[in-house]
Amino acid sequence: MLRLEDPVSRVKFVGTRWESKLKKLGIDSVRDLLFHFPVRYEDFREIYKIADLIPKQEATIRGVVEEIDTRRSWKRNLSITEAVISDDTASIRAVWFNQPYVKNVLQPGTIANFSGKTSGSGDVYLSNPTYETIRGEDEETKHTGRIVPVYPETKGLTSKGLRNMVAAALGGIGTVKDPLPPDILSAVGAPGLTKSLRDIHFPDAVEDAFAARRRFSFEDLFLLQLFNLKRKITLAKSESIDVPVDLEYVKSVIGRLPFLLMDSQKKSLWEILQDTGKKIPMNRLLQGDVGSGKTVVAAIAALNAARAGRQTAFLAPTSLLASQHYNTFIKFFGDFEGGVALLTSHESEVFYGHELSSEIAKAKLANEIKKDKVKIVVGTHALLQKYIDFPDLALVIVDEQHRFGVKQRAELLGGRRAALVPHFLSMSATPIPRTLSLTLFGDLDLSIISEVPKNRKKIVTKVIPSKERSDTYRFIRNEIKRGRQAFVICPRIDPPDGAAEQNSYQAALLWQVKAVKEEYEKLSQKIFPDLRVGMLHGKMKSADKEQVMEDFMERKIDLVVSTSVIEVGIDVPNATIMMIEDADRFGLAQLYQFRGRVGRGEHQSYCFLFTETATPHANRRLKAIVEAKNGFELAEYDLKQRGPGEFLGESQTGMPDLAMKAIQNPELVKSTRELALKTLKEDHALKKYPLLKERLGIFERMIHWE
Repeated sequence: MLRLEDPVSRVKFVGTRWESKLKKLGIDSVRDLLFHFPVRYEDFREIYKIADLIPKQEATIRGVVEEIDTRRSWKRNLSITEAVISDDTASIRAVWFNQPYVKNVLQPGTIANFSGKTSGSGDVYLSNPTYETIRGEDEETKHTGRIVPVYPETKGLTSKGLRNMVAAALGGIGTVKDPLPPDILSAVGAPGLTKSLRDIHFPDAVEDAFAARRRFSFEDLFLLQLFNLKRKITLAKSESIDVPVDLEYVKSVIGRLPFLLMDSQKKSLWEILQDTGKKIPMNRLLQGDVGSGKTVVAAIAALNAARAGRQTAFLAPTSLLASQHYNTFIKFFGDFEGGVALLTSHESEVFYGHELSSEIAKAKLANEIKKDKVKIVVGTHALLQKYIDFPDLALVIVDEQHRFGVKQRAELLGGRRAALVPHFLSMSATPIPRTLSLTLFGDLDLSIISEVPKNRKKIVTKVIPSKERSDTYRFIRNEIKRGRQAFVICPRIDPPDGAAEQNSYQAALLWQVKAVKEEYEKLSQKIFPDLRVGMLHGKMKSADKEQVMEDFMERKIDLVVSTSVIEVGIDVPNATIMMIEDADRFGLAQLYQFRGRVGRGEHQSYCFLFTETATPHANRRLKAIVEAKNGFELAEYDLKQRGPGEFLGESQTGMPDLAMKAIQNPELVKSTRELALKTLKEDHALKKYPLLKERLGIFERMIHWE
């Protein structure tokens, strides 16, 4: 008897021969194989008489092989296997290309089912049909005469091979213990695990497949909601440092800003200050459009904590972004004397108000932090080093929080050296629709800055066809001559490598995609030889990347050619041009992030979307970014067009495909969350449900919000 945790090599038809192929599909165990679900189904239930077949029809016939032969077409360099199949009404030809082994299986006299599409007009024949030999009238088929599953495949392993393996696994596994208790299954009207596994692979009716898919969608969402709610409930039972709100001080800080806070900024700040004033640890996500002023809101919360004598750690995903946040403190809160420090892998500085920021040795800075002489520390992963010890850490702020691993955040939230858990505020400019936020980040309370500064000019966004490229280059040169700066974004760093890659259609398409290195050469030598052009991409050393951006910010570079490394947090008020090559190859939310790198100063800014693709779908998507009023509106559109998997990047989340699709069903999300909350209220430790607890543990190891 097989077990789910057994290696897949134990399954009949697998052995060691197919292990490497299955591994490419992420299949190592029997569980992985059984949870490798079909992407679609072909309905071959009805068995047609040969005489009734018509051209271009998907059909299954049952007949006897009258004759079969294989010949080689030297002209086209392929083998052609041709058979004549008969039933009691007529005969038909079946043709297979480059499958000479078919002749060894379908010898004359063999009775078999043949499923596929008919070709030809007058002389109808079956082209490359799936075949399955029949030994008895009651024999259960896997590939023909039924609803046939079609799987994600890999080179050398087809759906037919996978069907054989899955059928063998289902036959050897017996009854599978269900992690979902009967009362939960009953509440949502879902079938049990054993039936669902059989129905999702080999359904007797389409409705059975849908019911099975719904069950697995529910299970994944239910586990996700349990995961989020358990963390939320556990956190609510923890204790944090309560930071009293000094309202007069906060008002004075806001009053000294060179701009007015928007209503949604004030509302978000008040929500944060109220949370940090409690002994229950805050766990809040601050979402806002690009340039909406999230950093200032977070900074005021940190200043309030410092006023109460507490410390704040402010983490950013890159050294450049950390430096920008540090400079924001100095620029807007230059009279703060409690100590603001910057700590990255390359830099360590400290600022004590009313004077210039000064460099400081890392060991000395660590000592200042340990002695509580520095109240706010801005930095990268360097803040997670063991030698950095916050004696009075009350608040942790993380920018673009999905870019930090769960383990790193757990280190900070856990208060590595303290019994008290610090308050946690994450910030994100990535516009995520509310349904996704509540599902994926259900353990976080949500604050949204829904406005952008009123004095900010709307960025002029245009889709540029090929014929207008020269005119656009001319416009960019004129803007730069007026003192402005520009970004040029490309999807690739290098062109495809190697002659072999040029031989496929897909590679041919890749060769048409703009690459940073090539574009840099073209722009610096041919298009703008009179301008100072820089290059930025992910393969460069961190120090080199930071130097390029530093030169750009100091106006030593006029135009920088880059990949998506500038997507998050780059703030160059003098940059007014964002030119995006092959814009149709980026997600809309990503394009929105790119556009947000300009329009951050007083000058009119422009975003030019270049595309060589003139498909209606590509044009609709690019038109959406031209017309979108804000990032959240655009994100909703992008989610509908691409689905959650592509929108978020399934490889980045580890979320199963079915759960990704189910997220688009708000009613299912809502009912699942309510059921998860009810389950945990009755049994927080899941003592009554050991199988569910075990399954949740597996699920927790699988997902990761990076």
